[in-house]
Amino acid sequence: MQIDENRIVVLDTETTGMSGGSEPQIGHRIIEIGAVELLNRRHTGRNFHVYLQPDREVDPAAIEVHGITNEFLADKPRFAEIEQEFIEFIKGAELVIHNAPFDVAFINQEFTLLKQKITTDDLCKVTDSLKVARQMYPGKKNSLDVLCGRLGIDNSRRTLHGALLDAEILADVYLAMTGGQVSLQLEVDPTPSTVATADQLIEQEYNVASAKRKLTVLMPTADELAAHQKYLEMINKKSGNQCLWEKTLDNTLQS
Repeated sequence: MQIDENRIVVLDTETTGMSGGSEPQIGHRIIEIGAVELLNRRHTGRNFHVYLQPDREVDPAAIEVHGITNEFLADKPRFAEIEQEFIEFIKGAELVIHNAPFDVAFINQEFTLLKQKITTDDLCKVTDSLKVARQMYPGKKNSLDVLCGRLGIDNSRRTLHGALLDAEILADVYLAMTGGQVSLQLEVDPTPSTVATADQLIEQEYNVASAKRKLTVLMPTADELAAHQKYLEMINKKSGNQCLWEKTLDNTLQS
């Protein structure tokens, strides 16, 4: 598998079930795939978006979240009908997904059901943006909505979950987290040497915060200095005049 390091595909799915009961092993299926393409960390305007007939009922709790009903999906294509187009879209790219193991398990299930001997990892490099966020913001909530607020990304259109909209928002979040362009620009101006990694960004944030931090310097009082000197003299006496701290202090005072 050869990966184009300049090409990123940001992907999201919606399924027939919700977290805690939406694992492929339980029989839940993908009902929507949304993906956006980035080239040299810029939006190209090229997307992949499809609704799918899952051949099973959508859970009522899931409908409340994404609003996709059984009636709406009745005439939609099955995964087998869009498989090759989907493979061509993601093949050779860095595939960015928030909580990637969840979506990847569903995609791999669709391949398995069609008796394909491939997995998502055979087609592309998978990056979990949730893992990146947890490394950058340890101990904090890192849902897509929380990250939008933290990074100043507009998610006002996200009244319901939708795969394409979530992929578009995640693309902006991921670029912001990793120090890249977030506006829609179709021109390609590659600057790979200036793109910071997640680890570099964490270090930069720490250094900036340290530089801005004003430290208060507390000088010792005369009594504190006298007590410290007395303690050093005791150490020096017990060590046979080998107390380096006292010698250093003497040299400092003399200079």
